Amino acid sequence: MRIIKEILARIFAFWAMVVFIITMLPVVLIMWAIGLIKEPKRTAAFRNISKVWMNIFFLLVGCRLKIKGKENFKKGTNYIVICNHNSLMDVPLATPFIPGANKTIAKIEISRIPLFGLIYKRGSILVDRKNKESRSISFKKMKEVLAMGIHMCIYPEGTRNKTEMPLKEFHDGAFKLAVETGKSILPAIIFNTKKALPPGKVFFFWPTKFQIHFLPAVPISSTDNYEKIKLHLHQLMSDYYVTHQLL
Repeated sequence: MRIIKEILARIFAFWAMVVFIITMLPVVLIMWAIGLIKEPKRTAAFRNISKVWMNIFFLLVGCRLKIKGKENFKKGTNYIVICNHNSLMDVPLATPFIPGANKTIAKIEISRIPLFGLIYKRGSILVDRKNKESRSISFKKMKEVLAMGIHMCIYPEGTRNKTEMPLKEFHDGAFKLAVETGKSILPAIIFNTKKALPPGKVFFFWPTKFQIHFLPAVPISSTDNYEKIKLHLHQLMSDYYVTHQLL
């Protein structure tokens, strides 16, 4: 059975790649065109287009998505949304399906991919993690995004979690941003993306039922200690992941 699954997963991976490229081509043109729209409407348009695209993609590759906790997003309020990070599938899940316009902090290297790089740049604040000046500029841009009323989506683990732990240790950025802006942090837990794209597997894709659970927002004030907030949210998200990961 294991050998059969390995073979099927390579077939599914080829099909998913073909579907992704074919569906991406018209999206690239639309994403280029929305560059004429001013913010924050441009990011709202990006999110709506991405949602349609990903719904079509998931349908064609045999994946399903269940979302819980959308009611935790209060109308007229924007948040710093923090997500766990297990797979390359996390961003295509989070960005389109976070309720409301949002941008993601993302590494600059992927923006250099032909065609897809344009889409990637439209929905992201780019950062060169090896460059101190770039990190400083990206932090300022994230504040500007929040000031426009747009959600800021951050993966505080920094990179994909390839360990056996529920979550890797969190970096400081999201929590410093929350304290400096006074924006509430809304935790989001993504499930099952490791099943679709397991770490260490080459050219492997398995149709999966994904889940995103949006938890109640945690209010933040300028007097809070970001280290304590970071530890509290890491524990909260880890416990939730462990309790619900078999759903």
